Amino acid sequence: MPVWAIADLHLSFGVPNKEMDIFGPQWASHARKIEHNWKSHIHAEDLVLIPGDISWAMNPEEAKADLEWIHNLPGTKVMLRGNHDYWWTSLSKVEKVLPSSIHLIQNNAFRWNDIGIGGTRLWDTSEYNFREFVDFQDNPRARKLHEQEGSLEETERIFARELLRLESSLKAIDKSCSTKIVMTHYPPIDAFLHDSRTSALLEKYKVDICVFGHLHNLKQGVKMFGTKNGIRYLLTACDYLNFEPVQVTS
Repeated sequence: MPVWAIADLHLSFGVPNKEMDIFGPQWASHARKIEHNWKSHIHAEDLVLIPGDISWAMNPEEAKADLEWIHNLPGTKVMLRGNHDYWWTSLSKVEKVLPSSIHLIQNNAFRWNDIGIGGTRLWDTSEYNFREFVDFQDNPRARKLHEQEGSLEETERIFARELLRLESSLKAIDKSCSTKIVMTHYPPIDAFLHDSRTSALLEKYKVDICVFGHLHNLKQGVKMFGTKNGIRYLLTACDYLNFEPVQVTS
């Protein structure tokens, strides 16, 4: 019963004019690619981790079509909120439209067989950035998203709060689990695995694997992430994976 991961689905079945191909030709019909690859690899008894940026919807009702699309794919799913999941308001509101095969991580943990899963969204941090790895797309929508970035002071405030939420989730993981997996949306460490505040927290709680997304349009052939101090760091943004879920455990 393997565990798989794929982030940044950026679905828009319930909202108009949110197609992703404005960010590059690789995004054309991307939901169809995800569905084909998902069904080619994943079985009903498997677990799929989705670390954020799931839907372009603005509220839970608009997200229902995207959630049903995910529900109809094989496997049990565990999702984490991303920075563009505006529809994800409170847990109580989201759970009202949540199909039965989908579970949420938000200040809590989830147990699946002998695997404990926790996490939080994280945020931008002054500790590192990935600008040198990205082929930036210049279009009105991309510029608008970039303009929404806050001040350094606000960024640090949000990041510090996310670290507290991460520790709360890590504490909630059942100590009897033989494997601990953490989902974050933003990367928890830089591409070359230098120490970070997040990596220190993951090491403190003896996490085995961390899966994350958020990074798009990365330059080809650049080696990023890997294993450090016993933790495997996996970038699972769907375009980075060529829209094919990656197997996290066997």
